[in-house]
Amino acid sequence: MAVDSRETFIAVQRNGDGNLTRFKTSSGRILDYEDALREVNAGAISGVNIFKGKDGEMYIRGDADGDPTNNLDALPTFE
Repeated sequence: MAVDSRETFIAVQRNGDGNLTRFKTSSGRILDYEDALREVNAGAISGVNIFKGKDGEMYIRGDADGDPTNNLDALPTFE
């Protein structure tokens, strides 16, 4: 079985409304939401996918694997 060498999100930042705004990757990079969307879309980040919301905007969410502990909302925050 091949090892997945893609990065993962390990921490997040939120705005005052609680919405995710920035992501910290397993290599230490900090991505704003738009950059994170591009990288997820390009397949560079594992464990997440993009979906189109009812408002027509694109959003990042964790892959549905039945484990709530690795959902984006469960990730720690960073400064």
